[in-house]
Amino acid sequence: MRTLFAVVFAAAFCAFGLAAASAQPAATFKSSVDVVPISVVVHDGRGRMITTLRAADFEVLDKGERRPILTFQTDDASPITLAVVVDVSGSMRLSSKLTYAREVVRRLAMNLEDGRDEVGLFTFDDALHEQQPFTSHPASLDGALSHADPWGVTSLYDAIADTARRLATRPAPRRAIIVITDGIDTSSTLTASEVSALASAIDAPVYVVATGPRIDRAGYLERANSRLAGKSADLQDLAAWTGGDLVWVNGADDAAVRAFQILTELRHQYLIAIDSAAEGDWRPIDVRVRDRHLTVRARSGYFSKH
Repeated sequence: MRTLFAVVFAAAFCAFGLAAASAQPAATFKSSVDVVPISVVVHDGRGRMITTLRAADFEVLDKGERRPILTFQTDDASPITLAVVVDVSGSMRLSSKLTYAREVVRRLAMNLEDGRDEVGLFTFDDALHEQQPFTSHPASLDGALSHADPWGVTSLYDAIADTARRLATRPAPRRAIIVITDGIDTSSTLTASEVSALASAIDAPVYVVATGPRIDRAGYLERANSRLAGKSADLQDLAAWTGGDLVWVNGADDAAVRAFQILTELRHQYLIAIDSAAEGDWRPIDVRVRDRHLTVRARSGYFSKH
């Protein structure tokens, strides 16, 4: 699967770069880096975060070759930058999907630290719309979605790609894209694999918060089983390839738990850096820990320097 992703990743990055060059200022994305930052989250078999590991507990394989770790950071005082993206397309009108989405945004804002953390709020239907520019005052998000009226088609993957481009300009070492949606894309030009490539290029995990009734989750799992039988990648793959996660919200209590869970993970990431390879190509990376009973999440690769 990683080999297939690497091929799709490289093609997507090149295609996106050509499109962006005609519509955006130069250097929206850097296609190569000298030092490769890698944000890592580790859990045990019961889903609990492991926050006490040291650099010696990790190894990073770059295209199968072990690479030395240049820097290793574990402090939880670094600021977080979030790009929160909320689906306001027509399908979110059903049930209480948008109500749950508003509650997730409210809970995220409550748990961010004023003056230190940074957040920007965007909505999307067939295009991305900026509701709140990036700010270090999360209370600014209060009421930002109060007049949202779900309508139109859903360009979910395109919206995530556009958000990743904007997030690339933010300097915080801990940054992420949080997408709140019912998970139904109807009109994107990009695929999950292509968007994963763009988010991974800036080391930004994508957390997908799926809102809606429990029956929607059952339907998703059924579709996921069909996908494993041969269908294309989806939101769960997108999240995994970027080092993020797919979580579900079916009520206000879920919203509180998931918002806290995501921010806790971001605050306790291990921040690792390795030297970039000399070859100018896509490099799959694999971050491991010595204890094979632990689960590691990190981005799937990077473009090396030329």
